[in-house]
Amino acid sequence: MLDLLVTPAYAQDAAPGGAAAFGQFLPLILIFVIMYFMLIRPQQKKAKEHRAMIEALRRGDQVLTSGGIIGKVTHVREDGELEIEIAPNVKVRVIKSTIAQVLSKTEPAANAG
Repeated sequence: MLDLLVTPAYAQDAAPGGAAAFGQFLPLILIFVIMYFMLIRPQQKKAKEHRAMIEALRRGDQVLTSGGIIGKVTHVREDGELEIEIAPNVKVRVIKSTIAQVLSKTEPAANAG
């Protein structure tokens, strides 16, 4: 009677082998690698290029802000701001990181001999 209440335990394989476990995770690993090369890496590269562009801003550069304002840089501040002239005698302060594109660069001043 006790045999009816207890179901027999069937022996199962031991823990999956190393190759079988790796085979189960291979699709996840491949998805991560593909996402890294198609999404993460290009975004990091673009962010690095944007930081370099921001650091290279100088007085006289014509810039486009992310808000669509085109102007000429009149003053570069150390606190992360720029002063941009958008019309004659009309200047605005913008955050450096809002610069979307540098339309024209000024040439560096030649050192007087």
